[in-house]
Formats: sequence, C-alpha cells, structure tokens
Amino acid sequence: MAGAYALPVENHSLPRTAAFFDLDKTVIAKSSTLTFSKSFYQGGLISRRAALRTAYTQFVFLAGGADHDQMERMREYLSALCKGWNVQQVKEIVAETLHDLIDPIIYDEAASLIEEHHTAGRDVVIVSTSGAEVVEPIGDMLGADRVVATRMVVGDDGCYTGEIAYYAYGPTKAEAVRELAASEGYDLSRCYAYSDSATDVPMLSSVGHPHAVNPDRALRREAAQRGWPVLVFNRPVRLKQRLPALSMPTRPALVAAAVGAAAATAGLVWYASRRRGAARAATL
Repeated sequence: MAGAYALPVENHSLPRTAAFFDLDKTVIAKSSTLTFSKSFYQGGLISRRAALRTAYTQFVFLAGGADHDQMERMREYLSALCKGWNVQQVKEIVAETLHDLIDPIIYDEAASLIEEHHTAGRDVVIVSTSGAEVVEPIGDMLGADRVVATRMVVGDDGCYTGEIAYYAYGPTKAEAVRELAASEGYDLSRCYAYSDSATDVPMLSSVGHPHAVNPDRALRREAAQRGWPVLVFNRPVRLKQRLPALSMPTRPALVAAAVGAAAATAGLVWYASRRRGAARAATL
C-alpha cells in the first residue's frame, strides 16, 4: 500500500531492525482469544453461560478498550475458564476455525504495513497478551517472523492448570522487545511498534518509531503529548481478497515461486518452438 503508510527501503548494511505489532484491535478488529469463544463452546470446552459472558466481555473490549484493571479481571477470568482444557483440543479447534474467524477481521492497512516492513528488510514480530495457542497460528497466517504471547502452564495430563507461565502484558512486552533486540541484533532506535492500548506505552516507548493505532483515549492523550503518529485502521478484509491487488512479491518464497514460474514458462515456449521447427523440417 503506497501513500500514507509507505515506508523507506532498509539499507541492509546497517544493523537489523524489526516492526513490533500488538494484535488485538491493531492487526485484527477484535480480541483474538474471545473471538474463538463460540468455537470453544461448540467443541464442549465452555458452557453456554460462559460463552455468553465471553461475548459480553468482547463487546466491552470493543466498545471502550480495556484499562489495566479490566485487563487484570479478563486475565483472571480467562485463566479460570481454561483450567482443565486439553491443549491439543484447543490447538485443533483453532486450526479448524482460524480462517473462518480471523481472516475476515484482519485490517487491510495492517496487512499492508506488514508487507511493507518485510519489503524494507525488517522482521515482523507479533507481541500479544492473548495465548500462544491462538497467537502463533495467526502469526503464521500473517507471515510474521516471530511471536511473543502469553503462555499457560500445562500439566502432565496435557491440560491447562489455570496458572500462567508467562504473561505478555504491559512492561513485560517491553522486556520481550529488548530481549529480542539483544538476541537478534535489532537496533531499537530504528525499529517500529504499533498498538491501540495505553497499556502498551512501555513497548511503544522502547522503539524509535512508535505508532498509536485506533488508540484508546489514554493512548491518544499519550501520543499527542509525545508527538507519536496516530493511524486509523478501519478496513477489515480477507487476505485472499488482497492477493490480486499485490503489485509485487513481498517475501522470498513468493519471489522464488515467481522466478520458477517464469523459468517453466520459458521452457515450455522453447520446447514448443523446437517441436514446431522439427515438424516443419519433416514436411520439407
């Protein structure tokens, strides 16, 4: 997507850089975890009452965002809710319903930014408070290079214990960004970050190019005070619907595929011309 969000091409002789994206209401239009509540209900993991409560929680999240206290209550609720769930069953439900539920709510503007960062030579990292079993498949769908997500403790029986092993939230996100920068050699002063929530101010502050996306009121005030750009994403679109609009491949695999297709086409043209030449020679 050229224009408002166009980004400079990376000079690969310089230190490596990355773009860090929050997920919910930044890359996708809803809460990734809560979006699967109906599927979890149909799979027998939650009751009808829990499904209705989760739907209400999603409504509150979308209507006004979530401050620190609301996020803490949501964390406690979801931790208690998933206690005893079989991890493999959760992964299977997510895999079966991922494209139907998540694909239609990906922001076109976010997908374009991801493509542009890749084209500029930057890694793309999804940093989300949602659980890894949900975030990692979404990251794969988006072509992200890495994912940072909340991880639950899994017992010997393969089920969640209800305890949290790693909570990717607030300052913890910023710590993860700094740790990745140290291990991957990212120059944070030249990195980018995107989020909708004031709870991600520590992550946004850790990079040289922070952006507020569809910000809640607290983040909008913070962005105004700090002079951070504010972006508005409002065009959810299926990834498949975007493919014809791509003017050039954005990933090495696509480039290789295009080169292979061109070589195959050239080979067919050469072979066909040889056959025609041989046929003409036989008739003389």
